[in-house]
Amino acid sequence: MELLARVCPARPLLLLLLLVGLSTGAVLNCLREGKEEWDYVTIRKDAHMFWWLYYATNSNKTFSELPLVMWLQGGPGGSSTGFGNFEEIGPLDSNLKPRTTTWLQSANLLFVDNPVGTGFSYVNKSNAYAKDLAMVASDMLVLLKSFFDSHKEFQRIPFYIFSESYGGKMAAAIGLELHKAIQKGTICCNFAGVALGDSWISPIDSVLSWGPYLYSMSLLDDQGLKEVSRVAEQVLRALNKGQYTEATQLWGKAEMVIEENTDGVNFYNILTKDTPTSAMKSSLEFTQSHLVQLSQRHLRHLHRDALSQLMNGPIRKKLRIIPEDCTWGGQATSVFENMQGDFMKSAISVVDELLEAGVNVTVYNGQLDLIVDTMGQEAWIRKLSWPELPKFHQLRWKPLYADPKSPETSAFVKSYKNLTFYWILRAGHMVPSDQGDMALKMMRQVTQQE
Repeated sequence: MELLARVCPARPLLLLLLLVGLSTGAVLNCLREGKEEWDYVTIRKDAHMFWWLYYATNSNKTFSELPLVMWLQGGPGGSSTGFGNFEEIGPLDSNLKPRTTTWLQSANLLFVDNPVGTGFSYVNKSNAYAKDLAMVASDMLVLLKSFFDSHKEFQRIPFYIFSESYGGKMAAAIGLELHKAIQKGTICCNFAGVALGDSWISPIDSVLSWGPYLYSMSLLDDQGLKEVSRVAEQVLRALNKGQYTEATQLWGKAEMVIEENTDGVNFYNILTKDTPTSAMKSSLEFTQSHLVQLSQRHLRHLHRDALSQLMNGPIRKKLRIIPEDCTWGGQATSVFENMQGDFMKSAISVVDELLEAGVNVTVYNGQLDLIVDTMGQEAWIRKLSWPELPKFHQLRWKPLYADPKSPETSAFVKSYKNLTFYWILRAGHMVPSDQGDMALKMMRQVTQQE
């Protein structure tokens, strides 16, 4: 197992910022950021996972007085160290300018490129990719044990796993296995909960709600609703037969039917239009080549050209440990393809186990998200067997305001015992990107800072 942490004080960051030509003022602002570390962990033979740690930079508290938050991206194959870091919650945006809503002001941040093959993580052989959720969780526990063993300063700090999209499905499974490992004494950390953002916990509930959601938003007419509902039922039948790979293929077909009927709605925010792969409209016949196109379409949203240039350029130079034959995001499509048999499987039972074990579970969702719409999230929560669920449903939600001086409602929240749900208004799939202030407020509440 490899773990030789690279510590980054101000000087390497200064060189990076000067390389990209930021002003002296911007450089000085960035120099106030705290210590960074990054490295690889060999989690299995031929499988190497990359992590990047930022120590919190709160002017009133030391890093040890603030929680540690691990961020997991979706896909599978989306990079946390790239997208989550530079597009959502890290200290700098993709232009390397300070982010005013960075979570670093209230938490230490750990970004991990998982499953292996994602981002700067890589495999040496094609048989080393993760195939299912159990393998993803097992790999992450190797990394977490290595991390906490070598960073004893974080063993007592509350540790939260925040996630987005497919990252939520992984976070649930990882959280459950981490809880078991702590109970057995094999990992020493202060695990405090999981936060599942726009999460692919129950894929079928998302697919079945796509039609009604779009119809309610005037993005489907009666005929369009019938067509979308018809293919959604095909997905359901495949799942009921245990045909998970076929269900993944039919999921892709459902997306194409939606694109044709909505003139290319953006699955990540229905109020914007973004059709990355218009060629997919040419045929509704789903083949393996279409699966590749589908994975590239969704992963391209997380690997935009400018971000890829940043990660494979200045960031790669800064990190200095990335192998020459490893390109950021270069194995992402293979990650997705290897997980296709697991993609449409439900993880509701995993969430149930977390709740039964007393682990804090937070669900949050963007109002304008389609790919994992809020209606679908509410549907799978109703399927939980958690005994306290009826009491959760009896509660009224409470409004939240990102700006206490503004009467504009930013979100609603409902919480009972160890289950909390946030409805984030005016946000799409990437909540921190769309509503940074509200996302920061939510994180502070979840980590008990507000």
